Amino acid sequence: MTGASPRQSKIGVIGMGYVGLTLTAAMARRGFEVHGVDTQPAVVDSLSQGRPHIFEPGVDEAFRELTGERIFIGSELPDAGVDVAIICVSTPVDELRHEPYLENLAAAAEHVSKRCTPDTLVVVRSTVPVGATRAVVLPRLLAAWSCARLVMAPERTIQGQALRELVELPQVVGGLNAESLRLGVELFSDLAAQVVPVSTLETAELVKLTNNCHTDVIYSFGNEVARITERLGLDPLEVIRATNVDYPRPDIAKPGYVGGGCLSKDPYILLSVADQVGYVPPLISAARAVNEETPVHVARRMVDLITDPADKTLLVLGWAYKGWPPTDDMRGTPIAAMMPVFTAAGLRVLGHDPLVSADVIRQYGGDPVDLADGFARADAVLVITDHPEYRDLPVDTLLTGSNVRLVYDSWRILDAASITAHGAQYAGLGYEPEVAE
Repeated sequence: MTGASPRQSKIGVIGMGYVGLTLTAAMARRGFEVHGVDTQPAVVDSLSQGRPHIFEPGVDEAFRELTGERIFIGSELPDAGVDVAIICVSTPVDELRHEPYLENLAAAAEHVSKRCTPDTLVVVRSTVPVGATRAVVLPRLLAAWSCARLVMAPERTIQGQALRELVELPQVVGGLNAESLRLGVELFSDLAAQVVPVSTLETAELVKLTNNCHTDVIYSFGNEVARITERLGLDPLEVIRATNVDYPRPDIAKPGYVGGGCLSKDPYILLSVADQVGYVPPLISAARAVNEETPVHVARRMVDLITDPADKTLLVLGWAYKGWPPTDDMRGTPIAAMMPVFTAAGLRVLGHDPLVSADVIRQYGGDPVDLADGFARADAVLVITDHPEYRDLPVDTLLTGSNVRLVYDSWRILDAASITAHGAQYAGLGYEPEVAE
């Protein structure tokens, strides 16, 4: 067995969303026997056949090779229990009040308490408010067992690189007590190159929230710069490149859309936590507002830049929340905030994404097309993601003979000169050069 300790070799992973799915693949690769649990019959059925329902490089291969050998999927943990039960369920926030929803966490803890024993190490991997592991999970374990081994070890991977980062990134582990911490450190030492023990469950919970809120703030500053350059007639990428060159301070991020399952949710979790202790963090709140406003602002600029938008056709390239590393994840996707603006303006919207299915594009209000058909029918093009396929677009071929008169390249990955040579205006986030007469 590679990596897995004989004392903690049988693992249960509760929740086969992105976090649980990737952890299952990574731990099975390291030699653990992993029992994945999910409440959705379609997910259980698909994974039981070795077919992951979420795209992530390397996961398909792991499930094809190891399902039935070291990966086992069901609706419940095995009758005999497991050495370690890792809770990876979703913890969404309410769309209106932005308060965290923890019923999934409570249900997972209840399930573990019924299927396992006090000897089981329980790991909370889900992103939770500070104090939730102790307040939501622990009471359910103690009610069933009177004692518990419990750790909090937050997931911190980026989509598209999860299997590599699960091994390479330091794993932060906080324990209920010394024994829990020792067992948690042993477990994650068998998975990752480095483990960072912290003093409490709450410290580990705050590490994850701090990571993601900091990232949100960094991205928001790049978006603020773009809003300024747009009004000054300057190029934000030129400003940011010159700002960063050999300057011994933190780099400024490029402007861009900020979404996904974490960055669109975790700031609200931390804001909720802070509010409960009597503090409202203005920076975190403002950063989230800037990043959520960015796709709406771009949609409005598109409408303004398209002459007489009613009954015009817009081709949107990229429907997932990001293009690099590639993903099919629609959580926090910019198009969700943009579509109401486009609809109100009377624009017909065509959609293309290398990974997002035609059915999903339709669910979000688009008409799925291939690239050639999309360019042939469009009056304007909006590039939302920097997917590798879009970086290599044959712009000259696609624009020849088309009616496209505007290309808004959010990430500035296309050749502006080739686009303007075809009589189309070229623009991007914070960059709207005047059209040459």
